[in-house]
Amino acid sequence: MNDNKYRPNPLIEIQSVTSGITEGFDEIGKVIKNECRHHRFIAIETYPGTDKKSLVEGLGHLFDAVYDTDEVMYANEKLNDVLFDDLTDDRVFGRLTHKKIEHITDSLKFSFLVEKLSTLTGKILLIGFGSSRLVDKACVIFTSVTRWEIQMRFRNKTMDNYNAGNFGEDPLRMFKRGYFVDWRIADNYKDSIWNQVNYVMDTDVVDQPKMLSKDSFMKALKEVVSKPFSMVPYFDPGVWGGQWMKEKCNLDPEKANYAWSFNGVPEENALTIRIGDRYMTFQAMDAVMRYPEELMGKLNVARFGREFPIRFDFLDTMEGGHLSLQVHPLTDYIQRQFGMHYTQDESYYILDAKEDAHVYLGVKNGVKLDDLMNDLQLANAGEKFFDDELYINKIPAKKHDHFLIPAGTIHCSGRNSMVLEISATPYIFTFKMWDWGRLGMDGMPRPVHLAHASRVVDIQRDTDWVYENLVNDVTLLNEEEGLKQERTGLHELEFIDTVRTWFSKPFELEIGHTVHSLMLVEGDMATIKSKRNAFAPFNIYYAECVIIPASIDEITIIPQNSSKHALIHAFVRATKKNKKK
Repeated sequence: MNDNKYRPNPLIEIQSVTSGITEGFDEIGKVIKNECRHHRFIAIETYPGTDKKSLVEGLGHLFDAVYDTDEVMYANEKLNDVLFDDLTDDRVFGRLTHKKIEHITDSLKFSFLVEKLSTLTGKILLIGFGSSRLVDKACVIFTSVTRWEIQMRFRNKTMDNYNAGNFGEDPLRMFKRGYFVDWRIADNYKDSIWNQVNYVMDTDVVDQPKMLSKDSFMKALKEVVSKPFSMVPYFDPGVWGGQWMKEKCNLDPEKANYAWSFNGVPEENALTIRIGDRYMTFQAMDAVMRYPEELMGKLNVARFGREFPIRFDFLDTMEGGHLSLQVHPLTDYIQRQFGMHYTQDESYYILDAKEDAHVYLGVKNGVKLDDLMNDLQLANAGEKFFDDELYINKIPAKKHDHFLIPAGTIHCSGRNSMVLEISATPYIFTFKMWDWGRLGMDGMPRPVHLAHASRVVDIQRDTDWVYENLVNDVTLLNEEEGLKQERTGLHELEFIDTVRTWFSKPFELEIGHTVHSLMLVEGDMATIKSKRNAFAPFNIYYAECVIIPASIDEITIIPQNSSKHALIHAFVRATKKNKKK
């Protein structure tokens, strides 16, 4: 392709909202003065990761007094003690917390501040996580900061975890704490007070906050889940990173490499909406939390709750290196060890590959688990180099191959391949087994978890089984002039199905009241249209991930021209109904 149209910063045009986005401290201050004039208390509920200092500097002059309400919460070692069981000592893994905001509140300090606030006069700003709990009635502004921005603040040493005082700590540990603890408590609390919120504030750009009324925000979200849309992906370098995404995804060519990208994961990605000529960015999880059935479908909500079930991401090893040899936990193991409902089943769809590309998948026939783990132990201790050719299948990979990877299967992508990983949403539960003797981007050894891996590796996923079950298990569904549809996966142990459609003419795709994730894997562009004109025509460009919400019933995919295109779409496999006897 000579003209890559990939949009690294996709926008969602909002037509249903007439009131605009308020931008900057001056405009936001005017809204607070006018719209909140009947409230003595303004409570800015800060999502963990928000830069409170900038908000106080920009808005504090409007008030007679400002109170940092995070001072009534546990902090530092006391907070660590309360969260110890969920944080664990591991650098990567914790347990999904069930604790709530009440568990990290110092009740004595809280009561003291409640009493003090009751005696005050004038206009008071309360700012902090849980600030609106301190008074009976307040004008509530809930801040938003996207997960990727939070991670950048960790790495840049400008933000600590919530009340942890751990500025500059190992970013892996900081991310772990956010993932397992901070964001869980914050999302639970945000959900509990959502009906009391008056405004939502985007604080990704520290000195340029943007604000929208909660009612307008909800209208915008409802429009988002009524039409095709793309989340804002992020791209990150890595020790094995490649060069493919730089060109195809229109990224900074000066960067050394890009190793991976999440481009369809609400847990990590963001949504950027445009109302008029202004933009606002917020966590994509807001769409999942507020309109789960419209986005995912009733059956998926019944099965997964408010968790988006499908993940698309990129793994780029073009002119790079091998990924780490790894395995993902079985469902029973991830439930018992980490508190997750389901596991990281996945697959590798090969978007592009050089002649020497290959995938490591499963063990060779006759391999014994003890021998494998003993040699891995010695290799990771630096006593020998791991002989992967003795133990692991090395399978040639070419463009449009699809390798299925149910949990428990040893795997990794080798160098010189571009992988679209289609998988279940849990995404950090990777047990690295061998990392080819290299250090991470931070100069430290990348974490290896052989003890976990030894408990979940399925040694029966050997050469014969892998080739029979996991390599290009393609079933023809339909073929006619200008159209060919194939089921390419996933394995029966996994709950996601994928269908690839080769097309040079328009075709209809039935959504079936379940969310679909789409990607054009061949061809420059296609257009998604509604048969009932329920939404404006939407262009999908090569390698972009597009979400089709469950609220849409049917779509038509129209190729840009008469050349051959290919679209892969993923959805949760339907369960068959039992017939009444």
